[in-house]
Amino acid sequence: MAEEQQVEPPRREVVTGVPRGARLRPPAHTPARSEISEQTTLGATYVRALMRSQLRAGLCALAALVLLVGLLPPLFLLPRVASGPLVWVALGVLVYPVLWLIARAYVIRAERNEADFTGLVTDPAEAPGPRRQE
Repeated sequence: MAEEQQVEPPRREVVTGVPRGARLRPPAHTPARSEISEQTTLGATYVRALMRSQLRAGLCALAALVLLVGLLPPLFLLPRVASGPLVWVALGVLVYPVLWLIARAYVIRAERNEADFTGLVTDPAEAPGPRRQE
């Protein structure tokens, strides 16, 4: 009796297809790159926004520079006794690190603007990053 009730093991089936991670899904929105290359109104708006943010960063750096240079003449108008060495210290030592800081802040802001714009323009499926080995 035990031999008659022997159950066959289930048959194994192999399912083939494209792995889930390899499927390319269409983007949820039209990539901004096509809007820019086709010169649509939306593409022009993207480019104008980048140009506006870069202009804003440049004008802020320029305003900081003008403020720095604008404060030097009143500093030099101090009484002659105190202003002699102060002029040389201000012009020879203090000005350059401040100029470097202004320039560095401008470069960081400009690079951030460009990175934000690049993130907006590139398709998330094409985003650079570490690729998986299959």
